[in-house]
Amino acid sequence: MRLQTPNKIIYADPQKCLGCHSCEFSCALAHSSSLPMLDVKTMAGAVSRITVVSVDDTNVPMQCRHCEDAPCTKVCPTGALRQAEGHGSVSINDQGCIGCKLCSMVCPFGVISFVTRPDNGSVGTSNNSIAAKCDLCQDWRERNEETQTACEKACPTNAVQLVDLYEYRLALTKARAAEVAQAHKSIHLSFEPLHGE
Repeated sequence: MRLQTPNKIIYADPQKCLGCHSCEFSCALAHSSSLPMLDVKTMAGAVSRITVVSVDDTNVPMQCRHCEDAPCTKVCPTGALRQAEGHGSVSINDQGCIGCKLCSMVCPFGVISFVTRPDNGSVGTSNNSIAAKCDLCQDWRERNEETQTACEKACPTNAVQLVDLYEYRLALTKARAAEVAQAHKSIHLSFEPLHGE
């Protein structure tokens, strides 16, 4: 029985990741529509909300996990970081963000970065930066009538996918059940009652 609205997350499979950084480029491009293409190509002024981290011989795409009990939403003094009702995703209200960086300090995955706020006439009075993290390409997907995120579309090996957490857990359970069933085919146990029973 399914009790709640699905929590969509980005599932990144390190076993399939080539470390090509296509996901980073596409994310920066999707979130930087006002930048000239030359700047996006050189990543000048563009910030990706997904980062490929190399650990030993493995590449791990890292992005916001949209935690069910997100610590970033608890420390935000203005309420700019919010947990969406009923489906778990965490969003940022740019207008409410004051760039205090508390969210970045408590994020257990270290995936909240800061970008320069679009010019609002206050240049020279502050650093003018706001929090940025994976937003599951909500606006970009709506604008472009896409079902996939930008990073998902760009990944040549399908290492990055937008998945329904319920469906992911169901598939994982079925895969593990198949492994258990296979193991039991070669095990023949007979249980003797213990003495005194």
